[in-house]
Amino acid sequence: MEGSEQLAVIIPMLKTVGAGILPEQLDGSTPCTSFTVSDVRDHMTGLASLYAPAFRGDAPPNDRDPARAGDEDQAARFQRAMDALLDAVQSPGALQRTLDTPFGPMPGAVFARLVAFDGLVHGWDLATSTQQPWDPPDDLVAEVDAFARQAIAPEMRDGDTFAQETHAPPDATPLLRLVAFSGRSV
Repeated sequence: MEGSEQLAVIIPMLKTVGAGILPEQLDGSTPCTSFTVSDVRDHMTGLASLYAPAFRGDAPPNDRDPARAGDEDQAARFQRAMDALLDAVQSPGALQRTLDTPFGPMPGAVFARLVAFDGLVHGWDLATSTQQPWDPPDDLVAEVDAFARQAIAPEMRDGDTFAQETHAPPDATPLLRLVAFSGRSV
């Protein structure tokens, strides 16, 4: 399954979780260390707002913090950013072009898989923190996990980009094993 196909499953799940976040949950802590629920949602909104133009082959937005731009509320901005990202990653040529990413130039097909990994883990962060279900298909989790274990190099585990892998219990689900690989405590 290509990254665009993975994101076609993950992004609607993210939108559902995003829509289920209550205002009183925004300041709550998350498994993503030092990020509140609002911070994770804003982080995802900002990255989606930067990545969508890259997948389309457009210049990045001029706004330095697209997650906070304008007067639209954050929940609506998150929904719109997720729609734009999915549309962009499915646009003609998105997976074939070379994108400027935070990790350097990368083929769109590879970067889409990294975005799927990020979305799957941050979706778990949000769902866990707001007591919502997060049940991606096991085959999708297995594909994302296999890719992530090849793509996440030790030097990327700087505590900021990725934390050190934690240990999942022996009876952990595939999703919890992936989350532990991402550096979350499970």
